[in-house]
Amino acid sequence: MKEIRILGLLIIDRIKEAGQTQRLLTDNAAIIRSRLGFHEVTEATCSRTGVILLQLTGSSDQQDLLEASLRALRGVEVQRMRFEL
Repeated sequence: MKEIRILGLLIIDRIKEAGQTQRLLTDNAAIIRSRLGFHEVTEATCSRTGVILLQLTGSSDQQDLLEASLRALRGVEVQRMRFEL
């Protein structure tokens, strides 16, 4: 069964959690097909929370490992969408 898997990440405190999250995503760049990040920015402030959407590629085992590693990070909430083809 082939699937498209998309992970949504809510980064609770970007200042504290961005470094670990970025290292993990960089280490797994080979299985990240698309990455899109959002956070609110105004002239006065930059939001401490952020959202990242990832479209994954690679084997299910690789995807499962990345998802488990992201779930283990403090301050990061992970939601999954899966489309069977």
